[in-house]
Amino acid sequence: MSNQQLIKSAHIWGLALLLVFGLWAVASKADSRSQEQNSNQNSNTSPNANRTQNANKSNRNSRNNNATGEQTGMGAMTSQDRNFIMDAAMGGMMEVELGRLAAQQGASDAVKQFGQRMVDDHSKANEELMSLAQSKGITLPAQLDDKHREHLTKFSSLTGADFDRAYVKEMVSDHHKDVSEFEKQSTRGTDPDLKAFASKTLPTLQEHMRMAEALPGAKGSGGNMNSNRNRNGNSNNSNQP
Repeated sequence: MSNQQLIKSAHIWGLALLLVFGLWAVASKADSRSQEQNSNQNSNTSPNANRTQNANKSNRNSRNNNATGEQTGMGAMTSQDRNFIMDAAMGGMMEVELGRLAAQQGASDAVKQFGQRMVDDHSKANEELMSLAQSKGITLPAQLDDKHREHLTKFSSLTGADFDRAYVKEMVSDHHKDVSEFEKQSTRGTDPDLKAFASKTLPTLQEHMRMAEALPGAKGSGGNMNSNRNRNGNSNNSNQP
């Protein structure tokens, strides 16, 4: 082979090598830029996205845990136990609110003193019931429902002797009903903690009943009087003040 042919062949191989090296360099540089762009995007978006995802997950878990806890606590009870604990909570709050009104608006000292006794005793019982419910993962109502609030508003409009008469009748009727419900729960309830609460609270309610029957204007009312309201919020409009 002549020298010219050798030189020409060497040039061709040299150009081919340069072309291959150039293509490899361009491809490597493009891949590097792509990786850098992806890294920057992940760096800019990942913290916020992760925080949002974590917050959403935390909220979902919190809601699920609360719902599960309440459902688990209530699901472990019979219908009688469930009705008792919810009715006792609502009724206890109502006794406290009416007692405050009596202490403020009552015409006689006897009614005022009885009202304050209701505030003290039922506030204590309400706290015990709330603690018991929390231990079982049960959420009790934190305020009166609409029907009880409406009933309380009617009492708020009364003053003097009119208030005393309506309040005394309400207390006699309510405590006869309370004693009956707590006696039933203390003997026939299924949940042992609720039974213990009912048994512990029952003597206080019986004392309240006797005190209410001894108030001025209570003679002849006793347990035969129609209840102005019941524990689930139903009202007897003919007896409301």
